[in-house]
Amino acid sequence: MNEAEFNQKVERTLRQIEQAVEDSGADIEFENAGDILTLEFADGSKIIINKQGAATQIWVAARSGGYHYGYQAAAGRWANDQNGADLFDELSRIISQQAGTPVRIG
Repeated sequence: MNEAEFNQKVERTLRQIEQAVEDSGADIEFENAGDILTLEFADGSKIIINKQGAATQIWVAARSGGYHYGYQAAAGRWANDQNGADLFDELSRIISQQAGTPVRIG
């Protein structure tokens, strides 16, 4: 995947996350600035989701830890580089934990 394709996939993914958070109705504020999506929760905690161009990954920093996801073209998804888990599945779990209410991403 070249840089332009990577950037398109990241932009599309961040928009999907934003839309899912907005549609969830959960008390979560979000801001996307310079390929960094920040989710802020009612308790003041945050989740940061950002593009790491040099590594061609999406990185997630949350209260529960830090996670790195590479794009698997054959599967058409972002996968955790440690356990192979899907980005949207893990974000659903992590965001739901921090929000205190079910939120489904993807």
